[in-house]
Amino acid sequence: MTAEGLTNLEEELRHLRNTARPEVIRAIAQAREHGDLSENAEYHAARDRQSFIEGRVSELEDKIARAEVIDVSKLSGKTIKFGAKVTLIDEDTDEKLIYQIVGQDEADVKQGRLAITSPLARALIGKNAGDTVEVNTPKGEKAYEIRRVKFG
Repeated sequence: MTAEGLTNLEEELRHLRNTARPEVIRAIAQAREHGDLSENAEYHAARDRQSFIEGRVSELEDKIARAEVIDVSKLSGKTIKFGAKVTLIDEDTDEKLIYQIVGQDEADVKQGRLAITSPLARALIGKNAGDTVEVNTPKGEKAYEIRRVKFG
């Protein structure tokens, strides 16, 4: 993953530990004060939330511990690989698309961050500016011309 991706995971973990966890503990304590727990919807909702938070904390701790951070500012070249910012032209619509190829945990297509495991990223890896790639999508076959490859 990128350094930015690791920072985002660490921020989420910090938020869960320092804000969300204490909030849910207070919510459980308040719900207990209302009496019979077997029919207390607030208590059960708070416990479910606590379970989610603890599961996510464990997941984030594991991902952070195993993270292999790649400094994309030190990458260069003309061939597409992890960390590359790629400018594509959709050959059907002439729409310009810009994606950075990132780790799966930091992907967000709406923000131009494409998971390296996605079909489009897999098709792009190893290609150069000027190449054309074809990708099978849910809407059918799509063709893209690679206009630019940039790092950093």
